[in-house]
Amino acid sequence: MSTTRPAIALQAVIFDWAGTLVDFGSLAPTQIFVDAFKSFDIAITLEQARGPMGLSKWQHIRTLLDDAAIADQWQRYTGRAPTDQDVDAIYARFMPMQIAKVGAYSHPIEGAARMLAWLRERGLKVGSCSGYPREVLDVLLPLAAQDGIAPDHVVAGDELDAGGRPGPFMALANVLALKIGDVAGCIKVDDTVPGIEEGIRAGMWSVGVSLSGNEVGCTREQLAALAPDEVALLKARAEQRLRAAGAHYVIDSVADLPGVVTQIEARLAAGERP
Repeated sequence: MSTTRPAIALQAVIFDWAGTLVDFGSLAPTQIFVDAFKSFDIAITLEQARGPMGLSKWQHIRTLLDDAAIADQWQRYTGRAPTDQDVDAIYARFMPMQIAKVGAYSHPIEGAARMLAWLRERGLKVGSCSGYPREVLDVLLPLAAQDGIAPDHVVAGDELDAGGRPGPFMALANVLALKIGDVAGCIKVDDTVPGIEEGIRAGMWSVGVSLSGNEVGCTREQLAALAPDEVALLKARAEQRLRAAGAHYVIDSVADLPGVVTQIEARLAAGERP
């Protein structure tokens, strides 16, 4: 619940990457989790792979292996329960596959570059963080920059000793790097439940992304092939999950963010906080 305090100005917006700024449907990490597990003769569905999305990739694999159905497969395959060493092995298989494929999914969300330019015209700083490890971001970032997606700061999911989402650490690392004076002057934008929780725990306004993100999990072409009522149902379910995680606002894609920024600026000017 918001409380009235002295007014502050909006200072920065901090974005997730896959499903938020690039990769409509958040396909790159999802399919590669399926492929990495398959290489160990473990079958997981795209829906299962999406479940922990937003976590760092090592923790994502650990969470999948903790799922009863997947752990049962592992037990039958190896004769024992999955361990952290098994997580390491899957992660080692996952990483080169992810590095090889991330470029194919680097296309920006429609309107993302214009939206970032609009933020900068308003004097706002642009941060970002991701569940992607730094090795993957090192491939993705220069490709995204060619399309006008170039935040002022980027934090990878594997580079903070404190850990990643749903903790506030990557968002707060952006606050330090961008020299933000008050976390309430920041907006965190993310398409996953852990990413929304990250923003809430960091004390920021949190904006969920539904149609372009992991919670819907469809390509543009798949959405276009659905009946309007089917799209509306997928969107409503995604919005419900994001709002349940604490999102102050939910938008279809980052192209819709300017309207929310204007509303948050007005609320801050009125003395409200997240």
